Amino acid sequence: MSAKEIPIVTQSTAAPVQEDDEPTFPPYKGPAFLSYGFRPFFLGAALFTGLAVLAWVALFAGGVSVDFLYPPREWHVHEMLFGYLPALIAGFLLTAMPNWTDRMPLRGVPLLCLFLLWIVGRILIAFPLAGATPVAVIDGAFLVILAAYVWREIIAAGSWDRTPIGVLVSLYACANVLFHLSALRGSPTDVPERFALSVMTMMLTIIGGRLAPTFAREYLEDRNLSPLPVVFSRVDGVAIILVLLGVMAWNLQPESLWAGTLLIVGGIASLIRWLRWEGWRTWLEPLVLILHIGYAWIGLFLVALGASILGVGFTPENAVHLLTTGAMGTMTLAVMTRASLGHTGRPRHADRLTVAIYLLVNAGALLRIFSPNPDNPSVLTHTMLGLSALTWSAAYLLFAFHYGPYLVRPSLDE
Repeated sequence: MSAKEIPIVTQSTAAPVQEDDEPTFPPYKGPAFLSYGFRPFFLGAALFTGLAVLAWVALFAGGVSVDFLYPPREWHVHEMLFGYLPALIAGFLLTAMPNWTDRMPLRGVPLLCLFLLWIVGRILIAFPLAGATPVAVIDGAFLVILAAYVWREIIAAGSWDRTPIGVLVSLYACANVLFHLSALRGSPTDVPERFALSVMTMMLTIIGGRLAPTFAREYLEDRNLSPLPVVFSRVDGVAIILVLLGVMAWNLQPESLWAGTLLIVGGIASLIRWLRWEGWRTWLEPLVLILHIGYAWIGLFLVALGASILGVGFTPENAVHLLTTGAMGTMTLAVMTRASLGHTGRPRHADRLTVAIYLLVNAGALLRIFSPNPDNPSVLTHTMLGLSALTWSAAYLLFAFHYGPYLVRPSLDE
């Protein structure tokens, strides 16, 4: 797989970044922080996520009274699905698109404007001084503009193999608009929530399902370890289709027998796909192993959600958190740490603080999915949710502390 197919360098995990296959762009004279999209968006998303989850726990415990644009539960859901995740998607895509298309990256003032638009959306939803409708328009504009950027790059470069990415980002933007329309009318937001979760499941299945075996193959090849996993085969194609069918059924008839069954089938197919990659053979390099742990969460989520619909195992809410706290949390931090090291000219190796980040996010996910039902709060519920929030948030705040200096300073190879 060439460097243009992924946003992160493809050499040995112990070597500094020197990508011969990367496109060469004119020198950038501005602040390093605005030289690539991953810098502001990864740092901003990490800080926002760490603080927003802690704020949600305070709201849930009843210790804080606020007047957000939406009620606390809807605010929490929106800011997790359409606040922190879009920032991470933006950081990933704004860094990946130049490699995929050989076109100039978004940098400098245009990047700053897009980043400020995301920040303004977060502030106005928390403090809706401009009125509900203008705030919804401003927040919704971020993903719409990001989708427009992705399509512009795909069309200008003729990179039609990236069309699924454009489609998924566009659908994600639509889900956010639909959330605002429902919430502003006082209607339930379960439909746009499921829609967004389904889009994210497909995004992780497609992108994460390409990154994990690619980096495993490179790691094993660098160390002359065989056999090497095939990056993409019929197993992968069938698994993607089955996951798509499962999430489509979940959106159309979320409580039906066939939705539960298709989700379980898609989850089993994803786990078979995961087993094929033999990611455990990369255990000596957590920077590679963590991608495989993150992908395993996707298969477990699909199986758990399908089983919950059929009345077995987890509640639907806890099953969904296998995706949101488990898969999303782990996969995003896996990509954030690897990209932040690779694109700043540092050795791609997980140090102790990076391993601590991985342990914290997975511990937070486990605590959350095994927490008692928050609809019937008890001392145990508050304790487990509090510990979950603290550990999960700590992972992102530790990322900001450890990787923040890398993101605001020039790369070592510049």
